[in-house]
Amino acid sequence: MWRLRHVVWLLALLMALRLLGMAVMPLTGTSEPRYAEMARLMAETGDWITPWFTPEQPFWGKPPFSFWVQALAFKLLGVTEFAVRLPSWLATLGSMGLIFVYARSHFGVQVAAWALGVYASCALVFIAAGAVLTDPFLALATTWAMVALAMSAKAPSWYWRYGFFVALALGLLAKGPLIGVLVAGPMLPLMLFYPSLRSTVLRLPWLTGGALMLLLSLPWYVLAELKTPGFLNYFLVGEHFLRFIDSGWAGDLYGVAHKRVKGAIWLDVVVASFPWGLLALGLVLRRVMQPAQRALLWQKRQDPQTAYLLAWALFTPMFFTLSGNILWTYVLPALAAFSVLMAQGMAAHPATKSWHKPAQLGLVALMPLVVTGYMVLGALQPERLKTEKYLVAYASAQMKPGDTLIYLNEVPFSATFYSREQAKAVTLPELMTRQPSQTTRLLAVPKQDWGKVSGAFTAPLPRLFESREHVLTVIPPTALQQAP
Repeated sequence: MWRLRHVVWLLALLMALRLLGMAVMPLTGTSEPRYAEMARLMAETGDWITPWFTPEQPFWGKPPFSFWVQALAFKLLGVTEFAVRLPSWLATLGSMGLIFVYARSHFGVQVAAWALGVYASCALVFIAAGAVLTDPFLALATTWAMVALAMSAKAPSWYWRYGFFVALALGLLAKGPLIGVLVAGPMLPLMLFYPSLRSTVLRLPWLTGGALMLLLSLPWYVLAELKTPGFLNYFLVGEHFLRFIDSGWAGDLYGVAHKRVKGAIWLDVVVASFPWGLLALGLVLRRVMQPAQRALLWQKRQDPQTAYLLAWALFTPMFFTLSGNILWTYVLPALAAFSVLMAQGMAAHPATKSWHKPAQLGLVALMPLVVTGYMVLGALQPERLKTEKYLVAYASAQMKPGDTLIYLNEVPFSATFYSREQAKAVTLPELMTRQPSQTTRLLAVPKQDWGKVSGAFTAPLPRLFESREHVLTVIPPTALQQAP
């Protein structure tokens, strides 16, 4: 069985790998550069109340906590990928610290060590720890609230009892009222069957703690509505109700709905917890097939601590089973409890064969090595990455004063971020009707539109640079004559 110092060194290595990746990887995909750009706008404008989707459009889809800390990181460390990702890494460390305190207190240091190893090496945890997302902050808030409640029963000190309400306030500022659902959902049914938990909940300082929670979170909601009227209706009704019940919700102001088959969240659970979820599924199936093991499972169900962890781990995917508008990151708040449950199972079956420990270490290292390998591949072949960083950098190196970088039809968020809003969008008819000038226009064309665009000019257009999705070309002042 692992010793604590071995786990500490292994986790330090894993998190150091993630820290390195945060610095060398460009912002990729859609969510990362979009949220990074909103944080950059917040830091640049000094508007700490309303996040802005664009300089003209307020962002009503999320509360501001993640943007606050990311904008603060920009202020302290400069506008870099490392700075904007660092808060997610720190939030993940916070969740890991809470998991360790809880597991060591209730199940011993060996389970706590295993829980950290499992949690840090789950696919979603390791990826989200170095990504620009809001989910690590919701996971931190949920983990804090659930750990504070459990610790209040075992060591009812003021910082755990009031920490429960501070965690709820953090959740309200990180994601919204969803924090109340994810915390109350597992607690309420357990209170009916386990008097000890019911007693712990009732002893919490609901009056003063609730006042503290509102004092920390409510002022922002009021200020946000006063600053941009309509926010509360869109956020509370649209984002928290209509999006949940309608997988094709047409009211989304900021993108497309993530329409999925209802129940797909359970596939996300397996992917998010990889490789441990597959192992856990195999262990459960094996126990269900054996009568003696089924009896043991029934006995464990009657243990309040096991029931608490099961309710915490299962409620989130059960809740989102009812919605078809989901992302795999929604699983993240459940993985803390899953990790402790997995650690209990591993501690109960110590490695007895020579290949057990290497296999366990391999599972812990699997996802970090896969993600690190992807980062190395991205560094060697940046054209494979969904980012405009390198195209924008190439264009900037070619541009002279007065030159412009334009994107056909739409500017990707990564281009907006890396060009500091200097890249502009234009349609092909607008481009063709512009008057010739003495400035050179660098045009980024979606690859699927290259044939149509290049055929619209009398002279061939050069392919200067290619990203994964765009071709960069140059339109000299004399080329704006439409082909006959």
